[in-house]
Order: sequence, then structure tokens, then C-alpha cells
Amino acid sequence: MLESIQLKLKSLPNSPGVYQYFDADGTIIYVGKAKNLKNRVSSYFNKNQENGKTRVLVRKIVDIQYIIVDTEFDALLLENSLIKKYQPKYNIQLKDDKTYPWICIKKEPFPRVFSTRRLVKDGSKYFGPYPSVKVLNTLLTLLKELYPLRNCSFDLSKQKIEERRYKVCLEYHIGNCKGPCEAKQSESQYQLYITQIENIVKGNLNSVVQILKNMMQEYATNFQYELAHEIKQKIDIIEQYKAKSTIVSPTIHEVDVLTIVDDDKSAFINYLVISNGTIIHGYTTEVKKKLDETPDEIIGFVLPELRERFESQSKEVLLENPIDLKIEGIQFSVPQKGDKKHLVELSIRNGKFYKLEKLKKEKIVNPERHTERILEQIKKDFRLKDLPVHIECFDNSNIQGTNPVSACVVFKNGKPSKQDYRHFNVKTVEGPNDFATMEEAVYRRYRRILDEEQTLPQLIVIDGGKGQLSSALTALEKLDLRGKVAIVGIAKRLEEIFFPGDSLPIYLDKRSESLKVIQFLRNEAHRFGITHHRNRRSKSAIDSEIGEIEGIGPKTQELLMKTFKTVSAIKKLELKQLEETVGFSKAKIVWNYFNH
Repeated sequence: MLESIQLKLKSLPNSPGVYQYFDADGTIIYVGKAKNLKNRVSSYFNKNQENGKTRVLVRKIVDIQYIIVDTEFDALLLENSLIKKYQPKYNIQLKDDKTYPWICIKKEPFPRVFSTRRLVKDGSKYFGPYPSVKVLNTLLTLLKELYPLRNCSFDLSKQKIEERRYKVCLEYHIGNCKGPCEAKQSESQYQLYITQIENIVKGNLNSVVQILKNMMQEYATNFQYELAHEIKQKIDIIEQYKAKSTIVSPTIHEVDVLTIVDDDKSAFINYLVISNGTIIHGYTTEVKKKLDETPDEIIGFVLPELRERFESQSKEVLLENPIDLKIEGIQFSVPQKGDKKHLVELSIRNGKFYKLEKLKKEKIVNPERHTERILEQIKKDFRLKDLPVHIECFDNSNIQGTNPVSACVVFKNGKPSKQDYRHFNVKTVEGPNDFATMEEAVYRRYRRILDEEQTLPQLIVIDGGKGQLSSALTALEKLDLRGKVAIVGIAKRLEEIFFPGDSLPIYLDKRSESLKVIQFLRNEAHRFGITHHRNRRSKSAIDSEIGEIEGIGPKTQELLMKTFKTVSAIKKLELKQLEETVGFSKAKIVWNYFNH
């Protein structure tokens, strides 16, 4: 550690604030927030970092600067702004930086309502953004069906209307516009439309329906049945749109939902905005982890960004798990049941679906990256030191102790390497002794690898429980390889994973990609071993039948089998055909044996 860093650590205050790490070029490489600057910053230097990226970051730090603030919330906001400004290399950042469309209600006489991707600070009102253009277009279509708004860009100021500057267009004649350009519609009536539109885009559909029902009742009371019928049609349109919307519960008003589905390298964030019982915004994105950030740290970075982007004013945010984070004016809740719990589950499903889609695309577009990610997961689940690019699996096959064999299959980069598969005909074991058979196979395999100076695997998988694993460990001890190569056992019944020295197994998620690879290995070893075992039994049966012929020695037997392949083929031969292969006297012995 640099002496200047040591001095900085001693002088750090026990206050909330934001810290910045600089490299040798004076570039900010990381920005973080802390409740206690001294404790947080010191933690980077006072312990051995398990994460490789964190170790690299710490090695590059040559200077530390910090800013003290009053509260953790202030630190959160300051951290967010500094990250946006400096884009530090080791900070997580929202990957998706494209712009999204908004619904704009223009600040002008007789306001226009349209979609835009540019936010102009001219007093106009913007609603959104909408991650789905399809949702936005559906909403605009609904508004168009409900309200005859103008779509021209004329300046409809009172003076110019009185001067009769404009003439009504085709939109007026087909009923899409009420003709405010010729004063055929009052500004107050038009503004009533705009107020209702604002309520709809905010998700306040119930209030709009109530207003329309009141209007319909008034028209009906005054015997204006045609106008009342028009209002009823509008109510029907809103109800149809409402039925297609994701309705949560009329009792849930202003609430945000944020959940995380993550792995070692990425976090998939789903964010929902609920207003008056309806999901008005749903957004999912991927955040790349750079320093093995915790969910709390990711939420602290992402939530202010998303609330700002979607202009959320909700005072409650629903989460899957409690977090150690405080933001002024926001209450974090972890619902245990009811509609709010269902909302969190819906958000998690969205995150998982998004992750699954990303992984499918990754597998097609970048199979190497897909393989690396799976190997990284195996490394984590099986507590390995190195990436398991080379895995070997052993399985035994025998029936009542006859023709015992062992099979070793090899996977490289997560895929079968069939040219490296090996069979072992057991030489030193008598009778049905599965443990001794496993020990012999493992010993012979790695004795030869060591003698030929080949590369050892990063992981050995033994098909069986603690007994078979113990036998394999004995073989590795004889070769002085115990502890140098990772080894596990997998029991078939419950897919239990046994580790050396652990009396209790672990159980991986049945949907885990790690478990699927290990199951594939185990099944492939079983298939390969049982095929060889059947071939040996078949050969033994054939050998025993020919071996019963008195006067025919091993060399003649081998010649017959090599020439005619099967005993059934030999049985069908004429004496002359046999004579051409083994001579008259031996041919007569064989022919007489099978034909008398």
C-alpha cells in the first residue's frame, strides 16, 4: 500500500459521504457512497479481496478523495451524479442508454397530443417514457377514438382565430376535429378533453370513467340521448382498454416495484410503476457487475435513475428482500401476502423471462460467451479454484460381478470430447466390488496421465455416493494428487453432490445449468460404460461357444471370428468354405460340431 494511501485512511471521517478512487493518470476509476467513509474505504485495503476485479481495482488506486454530506440519501444522489458525469471504469452502469418515446401535451392554445423522443423545456407536459412503442401507440389510438383533437401545427391564438386566418380541413369534415381554428369549439371544452387525457395517461382511468358517467347522466336527464350515447361509447372504449391493461388491485395506488434476478456477472432489474391499480410502466434492463456488487448496492444505484426516468412520485417501493438502504421520502416494503406480494412475484417473473431471453440470444450469437458463463457457474457451485474447462467423469458397469468395466468420459469447454473417452477392463478386482473397481480405474487413468505428462482435469466427477468418492480419493492419495484436483460424487437417487470431507451432501437447484452439465456427464459415462460392458458380455458368450469345440485352439478361433465375424455366420458355412480358411482337418471338426 502506498504511504499516501495509508495517511488518507487514517484521516478519513466517520461520516456519510462519497469517495472517489484515482489511478496513476489522475482518472477517476471508481465512485462509491458510504454511511461511514472510514469503515467503507478502509475495508478495501484491510482484507484480502476474494473478487478478482476488486483486487485489480485496489492495485490501481493511487489517490483517494472524498466529499462529506449530511445524510446517506445525499450521498446516494451525489454518487449518482458523479457516476453519470465521469463514467468511472469500475462502476456499474445502466447498459441501456437509448432514448424512449414520451407522450407530449404541448403548451399552446388548444394543445396537441403526440409522441416524441425529445424533451423540450418549454412548459409542455411529458408523460412516460414508454419502453414499449406498441403500448404508446395503443394509448394514442385510444385517445384519438375518445377525443377529437386537432393534429395541425397552426398557431391557434385568440387573435388569429378572430382574424379568420384558417379554414377547417378534412379532419373536421370526417369528425376527427371539432374545428377550433374557426372557433367552432371553445377552448374550455377542449381543455376538458386535455384534463381527461392527462388522467388517462397517468393511469387514472376510474376518475375519467366517473366524469364521463356524470356527463352521460346529465345528457340523458336533458333528453339529449344522442350525446348520451356518444359518451357511453367512450366509456365502453375505456373499459375495453382497461380490460387489456394489467390491473393489479383498485386498492393499490401509487407504488413502485423493483426486483433483481442476478448471477455472477449481471443483474437483471425489473421495475414496475403502479398507479390506481394499473401497471402504467414496466421496464427491464441488464446491469453489468464490475466489482461483485451486492443487491443493496445495485438498487441504490438503479432506483434513483429509474424514478427520475419515469418521473415516479411513489412513496412506497416493493422489494423481494429487505435491504439496508434509506432514501428520504421512500418506504421500502417486503410484502408477505396479498396483491402486493403478487406484484413482486410478477416482477420477478419478468426479470427471469428477460434473463432467459438474453441467455438464449447469447447462446445463438455468442456460444463461447455462453459456455464461459456456464463454466463460471460450475466453478462457483463446486467451489473450484480454476475454471473447469476440462472435466472427467467415471462410472462402473457389471452384472453380478461378471465382466466388470469402468468408463471415463471427458468434457472440454462444456462439451463431450469423445476422442478422449476411455474404457478400463478391471484387472485386479475379483467379484462384485464397486468400490475397488472405482479405485483401480481412477488410479490407472491418472497414473498414465502423470507418466505421459498430460494435463490434469480441473474437476473429477464420480458417479456414486460417499463410498465411491472415498475409493476415488484413495487412488488420488496414492498418486499424491489429493487436494490438487477437485473431485465430487453425485448420487443418482436425489442428485446429491458429495464433497471430500463433508458428511452431508449439497443439493443444487434442479433447474441449475451446473447440475444439468454434471447430469449430462454422468449419463454419458453410464451410456459409454454400459455399451462396452454389453460388448464384452457378447464377446464372452461367443468365445465360450467356440471354445467348447475340442481340437480348435485359440489362434484358429481368432481366425474364424476375424474372417466370418459371428458364430451364426460360421454355422451356415459349407465344409469347403471352412476348408479354404482353416484347412481340411480343422474345417471338418468345426463343421461336424455345428451340424451334428
